[in-house]
Amino acid sequence: MNTRYIFLLLLLIGFFSCNEEDTILPKEVVLPELTSGSADFSKYVAVGASFTAGFTDNALFKAAQQNSFPNILSKEFAKIGGTAFTQPLTNDNYGGLAAGGSRIPGFEPRLVFGGAGPVALETVIGPITVSTDILTNKPTGPFTNMGVPGAKSFHLLFNGYGNPANLATQTANPYFIRMASSPTATILGDAMVQKPTFFTLSEIGGNDVLGFAVSGGDGTNTITPSAGPPGVGFDQTFATLVTTLTAGGVKGVVTNVPYITDLPHFTTVPYNAVPLDAATAAQLNAAFAAYNAGLQNVLNGINAGLIPAAAAPNFNQAEVNKRKINFVAGKNAVLILDETLSNLTGINAALTNMRQATAADLLVLPSMSFIGTTVGGNPQLINGVSVPLADKWVLLPSEQAQIKAATDAYNASIAAVASSNPNIALVDLNGILTQLATTGVKFNGFTLKANLVTGGAIGLDGIHLNARGYAYMANKFLEAIDAKFGSNFVASGSIAKAADYPTNYSPALK
Repeated sequence: MNTRYIFLLLLLIGFFSCNEEDTILPKEVVLPELTSGSADFSKYVAVGASFTAGFTDNALFKAAQQNSFPNILSKEFAKIGGTAFTQPLTNDNYGGLAAGGSRIPGFEPRLVFGGAGPVALETVIGPITVSTDILTNKPTGPFTNMGVPGAKSFHLLFNGYGNPANLATQTANPYFIRMASSPTATILGDAMVQKPTFFTLSEIGGNDVLGFAVSGGDGTNTITPSAGPPGVGFDQTFATLVTTLTAGGVKGVVTNVPYITDLPHFTTVPYNAVPLDAATAAQLNAAFAAYNAGLQNVLNGINAGLIPAAAAPNFNQAEVNKRKINFVAGKNAVLILDETLSNLTGINAALTNMRQATAADLLVLPSMSFIGTTVGGNPQLINGVSVPLADKWVLLPSEQAQIKAATDAYNASIAAVASSNPNIALVDLNGILTQLATTGVKFNGFTLKANLVTGGAIGLDGIHLNARGYAYMANKFLEAIDAKFGSNFVASGSIAKAADYPTNYSPALK
């Protein structure tokens, strides 16, 4: 009996010994101590536009500003000697701007998720008072976050951009009026007076093409030319900004310009957004029969010498086929105006420059709520169906080409400046957005993509990042800083964590 118990005891000892070896926990990973490398983060100043300010959901508001990528960076810089980072915080989390108690048109409260898509905050919570007044409650500066939503490259050098007297001519920016040190101050000047030891210069050039894009290239907002003196052309303006900021060996990070047409503001609304039953399609086709026949008659008249060829020199059968309107049961392409088509109104006033959209056309996000509405309540006049969408609602392929050409030119200039200046690190914002729009990016177990609402990186306006997107952007800055200046933010774990930043803001946030 004793021998048997001793044998069992030995077996148990062996079992527990093996089990203990199998469950030994791994040793704790000890991260290296954070070091700054050759950079001095004691006085960090951020210069830029909407992304720098933290703009999201079509507004600037307090919570979004606190989640701006420069504020996220400043928290990491504070671990290594960075001083307090100051922002021109708005008065609430509603968003919107007022001047002298009256709302400023175009600067409305933020968007929220309405269950099916973005909606105005007030449609969910009711009327609100916009309390951020640019004239009566200006915050006290200076501000180390010099991000001004809407600023184009040359605006950073314009000494009237913060002057309230220029609001009437729309040559001033309400956001900068609120934060400018004086009516004649410049964005760059207010940044430099703080004597930064480190800076970020982000998304310069983005608004130089974005204004053109969101207006559908309708001519109301032009693309900034590459050539021209500082304050006019992009190339010399950007070079001036960098030369000024790096004076005395100050180090910093710049970004290039993304292909903005990859943003969901331009990719969400499908070109074939018109669902029709067979009866309605047939009715529409009957209404457009005379238009289609008129196109063919004009070409036949030109070919027969009855109409001078000079009246429409490039008009041919391919264009006739492109312009003919045809609806079917199911999904249909929206009807648009296309200024690149031959102008035939001098031959036949009814033959306007309209056609149905193709997959190559990009419809801007606000068209989602416009397509299918009626003109003056007339059920026969339906926008995008029987009435063509105006230029402002769509980016034609030719207009997309203009945006890409300008972006490529800006980025070539940015790359040349960055490569020739040892005090500059470059963040490839263009590459980041391209990846978001294609494969997506991994961020602490989350996959971020450039889809509206569901992508996890872009806010509800379809243009600006959300808080998690800005956190990812901040980490890309830290990676670039490590690579260029020998710091170790990433290796030491001094980076933003995805779970700490939301993908959307509640309508209840006040």
